[in-house]
Amino acid sequence: MKFTLPALRSRNYRLFFAGQGISLIGTWMTQLATIWVAYQLTESAFILGLVSFVGQVPNFFLAPFGGLLADRFDRRSLLVATQVLSMVQSLSLAGFTLSGTINIGLLLGLGFAQGLINVVDAPTRQAFVKDMIEHPKDLASAIALNSTMVNAGRLIGPAIAGIVIARIGAGYCFLIDGLSYVAVIAGLLLMQLRAQPQKRNQTKPLQQIQEGFNYAFQSAQIRSILTLMAVFSLMVMSNTILAPVMALQVLRVDAHLLGFLLAASGIGALIGGAYMTTRSTVNGLGQIIAIAPILAGTGLISFGLSRLVWLSIPAMMLVGFGTILQISASNTALQTIVEDDKRGRVMSLFTMSFLGVAPFGQLLSGTLATWIGAPNTLLLNGIVCILVALFFARQLLSLKIEPSVIRLKEQ
Repeated sequence: MKFTLPALRSRNYRLFFAGQGISLIGTWMTQLATIWVAYQLTESAFILGLVSFVGQVPNFFLAPFGGLLADRFDRRSLLVATQVLSMVQSLSLAGFTLSGTINIGLLLGLGFAQGLINVVDAPTRQAFVKDMIEHPKDLASAIALNSTMVNAGRLIGPAIAGIVIARIGAGYCFLIDGLSYVAVIAGLLLMQLRAQPQKRNQTKPLQQIQEGFNYAFQSAQIRSILTLMAVFSLMVMSNTILAPVMALQVLRVDAHLLGFLLAASGIGALIGGAYMTTRSTVNGLGQIIAIAPILAGTGLISFGLSRLVWLSIPAMMLVGFGTILQISASNTALQTIVEDDKRGRVMSLFTMSFLGVAPFGQLLSGTLATWIGAPNTLLLNGIVCILVALFFARQLLSLKIEPSVIRLKEQ
């Protein structure tokens, strides 16, 4: 793999890949355990949406400040701090759950705390990729491999979590997640990084954030990528919180099979990530960004219509496949053309459009599922996703990307 995957030629990235790969399995175990505990406590689809909302909404309002920190301070030090804090959060969840004192208030509060940590972690992690890569041409491979790694965890984590929940309880998922952060912290500390020049910027923080917004949104092309990503996140990313409702009320399966249902999405994402990782050029990313939402939307519609597990699994695979293509292609396009000194701030806008918008979609989907049912909500989300993708298709199909410049034919 070291020689077939360009990003793994860099020692620092190999350390990151190993540590983060272990930690992400724990992260996805916690994702499933959290929604399982929330549903067991309340049996409310709305509460599922609310739990996801409070955990991710800080990214929508505060991500630019996290991006500013990523541009102004040492990124490795920031990531070590966020990983330590995330470990404390997961171990706290484990303590409350295993002691039988967990309640919906604690679940919401600790979820919100993790959301605040992610405000700094997400844009810093995105911007840090370039710091780890020794050969600039390997950047696209590293970005895609990052997404693949996330979805490999998405494949393995829920499958393990389903077994753990069914056998010994959700609290042990949180415990395993907390301990898994040791791996990524160790990887970060073992890296040998080039000294990054510290630029003295006399501009006030709010002015720097405004500068980042202006840099991104003065380009109609970047606006198109971010807008489609936001709509995609609003419509598609809610499938995770609706999966327990579909599993328990429609498909009539237990936690074990729910884990494999979510793992199916990870399989699709892994396939899409493998394709993106081995790409040697940024050409054609516009086509991928245009087609991916149509694939994911078709998967959502199929999942909503299905009443059988063996039909739901390929539908979730298609959702995962489309999701990883959309996220990875959009991320690569932006990182290819952004200036280094604005990388953190631009990627914070990507975080806003991806992670920041997702909780609004989850809250909306949880509310709609309460009114019209989870299957109809999935159908509606899939249809909207496809229609919006078709609206942007003409622009994105003409997208041409080169390092430090992005050009799109004006319509």
